[in-house]
Amino acid sequence: MHIRLIRHGLTAGNAARRYVGSSDEPLCPEGIEAAERQKKDLSLSRVFVSPMLRARQTAAILFPNAAQTVVDGLREMNFGAFEGRTADEMEHDPAYRAWVDDLCRGACPGGESQAEFHDRVKTAFLETVQKTRADATVVAHGGVIMSILYQFARPEKAFYEWMMPNLGGFEADCVTDNGATVLINVRPLPVR
Repeated sequence: MHIRLIRHGLTAGNAARRYVGSSDEPLCPEGIEAAERQKKDLSLSRVFVSPMLRARQTAAILFPNAAQTVVDGLREMNFGAFEGRTADEMEHDPAYRAWVDDLCRGACPGGESQAEFHDRVKTAFLETVQKTRADATVVAHGGVIMSILYQFARPEKAFYEWMMPNLGGFEADCVTDNGATVLINVRPLPVR
């Protein structure tokens, strides 16, 4: 099975470098324009999407003929009290400093920990793969795609090594290896 993982287009929060996880932001005008410049895939009949508006808008622009299957577990990480704020705005916030000093692994106050996030994404991705035996395209969030690749890609890489720009992403072959789902031949998708 061939898998495409695509990050949604730019939002105002992304442009301002804010933590945008559970906020349901739409694409900003620049994000819409950039998505419209991408090559459309008119042949795709189904796309798996995060429930967040920015992912659904991106999928509608890139794959205008595709039915969207919303997968709740593919929503971005819940940053709790850090949501909507920038790192600069929180540089003196002790809770934020402690979270960063722990490599962002602990739970955000009122939000998720990295382990909780990875578990949710892993479950959602495996359920998505099991729902289709054909090629699959997913439009979600940077953190979600990083989590999928961190958990399933071979050879393995660290979580933050899978970063990508808005509208960026990866494609891979999804196979079973010794009973485990893995992604091989992972390669970046071009961003135009």
